[in-house]
Amino acid sequence: MTELAAGPVPGPRTGRIGRALAERGADILPVTTVALLVIVIWYAAALLLNAPQAIEQLARKGVTDPAIAELMAEAFAQRRPVLPTPDQVVVEIVTSSTERPVGNVRNLITHVIATAQSTLAGFVLGSILGLGLAIGMAALRPLERGVLPWIVASQTVPILAIAPMVVVVLGNLGFTGLLPKAVISMYLCFFPVAIGMTKGLRSADPLHMDLMHSYNATPFQVFLKLRLPAALPYLFASLKVAIAAALVGAIVGELPTGGQAGLGTRLLAGSYYGQTTQIWAALIAASLLSALLVQAVALAERIVVRQSGGAR
Repeated sequence: MTELAAGPVPGPRTGRIGRALAERGADILPVTTVALLVIVIWYAAALLLNAPQAIEQLARKGVTDPAIAELMAEAFAQRRPVLPTPDQVVVEIVTSSTERPVGNVRNLITHVIATAQSTLAGFVLGSILGLGLAIGMAALRPLERGVLPWIVASQTVPILAIAPMVVVVLGNLGFTGLLPKAVISMYLCFFPVAIGMTKGLRSADPLHMDLMHSYNATPFQVFLKLRLPAALPYLFASLKVAIAAALVGAIVGELPTGGQAGLGTRLLAGSYYGQTTQIWAALIAASLLSALLVQAVALAERIVVRQSGGAR
């Protein structure tokens, strides 16, 4: 009777949901605090960097000794600021995404879609290459000793030096458009997959390996039943790094191609015409796209781990 008066007793599922909501709520405060701190620092930096040209413009208007409020108002309303304020960037993102239809080269979403396509294509190619190398190196020690130094050395070459060569070579072979950007993106993202997956494939418990051998399991069965499940945490941690690197590669790959769409093209155009607000809007859009792609990989991780019987 007392229990009925107190209401229904939470079940295991309700308890999990409650704990999840409590964890999310606990994360909100520190995340919000850091975001507010970044915004305050951003406004302070905008005031500091825009103050010289704001003072000059106020002097032209006859205000030689402006109050701090006048200086802030002028510094935060520059048409071509050295550092735009957060609200100016937000306005630029909204207007450039809504004033023209998607598909127009002046629409920011058009550039985001173009970069996302290059990123995903490069990510798929890089993941396949990285997985192939990792499986080979995990299975054959001589292959690891011969290939691994070259894989590491490949990442010491600046991507800005490689990107124009890739574009020129593939262009002479008749490949233009998406493929050169995807190849540059692949170059950056295969490395974390290869290294992380090699370590993951060798992370299986030696006792479990002995047990599989005692059952006379074939190498393929050991790989499928033991090595691959043990490597899943390493794989998805590497994929999260790889997809962020793939986005950087796609943006860099858009710089020398002379294309009409892509965040790299947008950044280049903003730099050429001195549109700092446009540059920052493209940077924020790239950050949001990166966060979205990493979350997509995290979602895939939860699904795969759950399907394989693991707890997450």
